[in-house]
Amino acid sequence: MPRLDELPVDDHRSSGVDTKPEPPGQDFGSRVELALGATNHLFNARNSPRYVAQVLQGVNAVATKLERTTRPFTGVGPSEMKARVGAVDLDAPLPDTAAALQELEAVYLRDAIYFHDAKYAAHLNCPVVIPALVGEAILSAVNSSLDTWDQSAGATMIERRLIDWTAERLNLGDNSDGIFTSGGSQSNLQALLIARNHAVAGLRQDPARSGLRLPALLDTLRIFTSADSHFSIQKSASMLGLGFDAVISIPCTPDHRMDPAALAEAMAEAQGAGLTAMAVVATAGTTDFGAVDPLADLAALAKAYGAWFHIDAAYGGGLMVSGRYRHLLDGTRLADSVTVDFHKTFFQPVSSSALLVRESAMLRHITYYADYLNPESAALADIPNQVDKSIQTTRRFDALKLWLTLRIMGADAVGALFDEAIDLAARVGSLLEADDDFELAAAPQLSTLVFRYRPVLDTGERLSEDTADAINPAIRAAVFASGQAVVAGTKVGGRHYLKFTLLNAEATLEDIAEIIGLLRTTGAGLLQSEVSA
Repeated sequence: MPRLDELPVDDHRSSGVDTKPEPPGQDFGSRVELALGATNHLFNARNSPRYVAQVLQGVNAVATKLERTTRPFTGVGPSEMKARVGAVDLDAPLPDTAAALQELEAVYLRDAIYFHDAKYAAHLNCPVVIPALVGEAILSAVNSSLDTWDQSAGATMIERRLIDWTAERLNLGDNSDGIFTSGGSQSNLQALLIARNHAVAGLRQDPARSGLRLPALLDTLRIFTSADSHFSIQKSASMLGLGFDAVISIPCTPDHRMDPAALAEAMAEAQGAGLTAMAVVATAGTTDFGAVDPLADLAALAKAYGAWFHIDAAYGGGLMVSGRYRHLLDGTRLADSVTVDFHKTFFQPVSSSALLVRESAMLRHITYYADYLNPESAALADIPNQVDKSIQTTRRFDALKLWLTLRIMGADAVGALFDEAIDLAARVGSLLEADDDFELAAAPQLSTLVFRYRPVLDTGERLSEDTADAINPAIRAAVFASGQAVVAGTKVGGRHYLKFTLLNAEATLEDIAEIIGLLRTTGAGLLQSEVSA
């Protein structure tokens, strides 16, 4: 076959075939030249030197920016960023990579939120480890797709080995299995999809229901989870056709763990009303308080009512490699399924999550065979097509990041990073508890702290609840706009609070004390402005 550049560019004109003239700028010769130029950008053996040079330019741009960045954010506003990005003409390519990276500095790198900075203390975004970044570079270049064996081979086996390793750490037993996903929300969705189909299969054992279509079987299904659980549980219920109101919210004890007595009462009441307990969802590390529910007690209740027991350990999953707090996950051995987010407490780049199931056979509830991709004959021949276990089809080889992290750093080192963050949160909690300007909502359990600026006034009384409600969101917004620090916000009992999420093992007590000082100064200034007005 001749190369593209060996084809006569005017061949179609001399063929004697009556053809319509090409639109201006679209003649065959120019399109061939454009295609030839474009092939220089394809990742292949011929272009490997160009690949190395251009990727290194990108790496150097990020490294240089990191070295020169002294705060987690610039404070730029949405309107300014929208105008800056909107001014880019996407139909006019720049001359080279250097020019594109220079432009990227203005539309992204300059104003990115830098999670590695010690003054970033907002959401569950971790600073990432270098071995995982090496994995990211490799997996994006090779671009394996983890849906079928004939697209992934070794990648398939690496992912399966990591699933086995994770399941072993969670004590799920020899029949366990799982799949990598894009994040905790997707892992929870897949777990509840399996739970739903498992419950429906049970309902169809009743002769009166055996012929009913799926929608007719969903109305009585209920999911029980704590009031502090992740919003993805309600969202999943809606997406699965159950509706938001199929999720029964269970009160928590004062330490923000699901109350087993309240769960028992709710499940009994539901059963008495003719409803079916589809699933109990426990949380190992709630987003706000880092609370780990009483897993063993909840598992016993789920078993008593024949409900699927799922543990959302998206946040707390990192405890499986902890040197000091591993015992908090002891109840995972009783779970039917577990969500783990490696891009939270394993310090991996987004995205990297996994869903584990105690019985591999349960994954059949989401299996679908397509003759053009994963025919049933392949399963019978024991060909390992990962799409058989996944609700995604095309999937990145995100497992490689964790693989290289474990092979270069080791699990104990990853656990030590999380332990440092947990210990720091405990010290910061003591600091806030002793400070008359702040009110701590609860003692820290993992690496989050929920608190608010509510100073003791000259009268000896604390700032009123309503004033605190107005001023705390304003403090957060003002600090964010300054770019000096990034903190989160939440509500507890309908009241506004601030929140630290600490995942940086290099952040010190002094770093967080500086943020507290900034919050104090900002709050005092806002109060003074209010008095002056």
